[in-house]
Amino acid sequence: MRHRIIPVLLLKDNGLYKGKKFKDHKYIGDPINAIKIYNEKEVDELVFLDITASKEGKSPNFEMLYDIASECFMPLAYGGGITSPEMIREIIGVGIEKVVINSEAVRHPQMIKKSVDYFGSSTIVGSIDAKKNLFGNYSVYINSGLEKTKYNPVEWAIELEKLGVGEIIINSIDKDGTLSGYDYELVNHVAKAVNVPVIAAGGASSLFDFVS
Repeated sequence: MRHRIIPVLLLKDNGLYKGKKFKDHKYIGDPINAIKIYNEKEVDELVFLDITASKEGKSPNFEMLYDIASECFMPLAYGGGITSPEMIREIIGVGIEKVVINSEAVRHPQMIKKSVDYFGSSTIVGSIDAKKNLFGNYSVYINSGLEKTKYNPVEWAIELEKLGVGEIIINSIDKDGTLSGYDYELVNHVAKAVNVPVIAAGGASSLFDFVS
């Protein structure tokens, strides 16, 4: 199977930001300019994640999402502040094909199931942010990495698959923004546990990371 190249771009206050280990986010530019670059590069998909929406209890910025969708030539996914099927319907309405759900999936898992029933599994992407402790054990975090849950990534990935998600993004908090390569142990554990496609995020620095 050919690897898909899917840049994940972080949104905050209408700008693009880049951080390290989910902290110290710095402004790096305008999302529309970034889209124009990725249009030329012909990447497979783009994922936009609002890193403050869930944490601050904000709804998605639909005006900005419309501008993003209007400029983008490739399939789009958006995550951040999504709390209901009605929001998903509005996001799809501006031209975005998929939604990425993280915190709300843990807090209200039946919202995932209901959304899958309404829109189909191909529209719903489950996102997992994971961190390893000093003993080498992984835990799932929500709320932009601030809140530890009772789940480990493998059991939560299995649960997301049962709820009907069509894909899973597994993001290593420890690797995020470090350019040190993916957490292959984490990715492999999750990928082997489920039958849906798994997208690795956090730590990529070169083409070699995609084939390791």
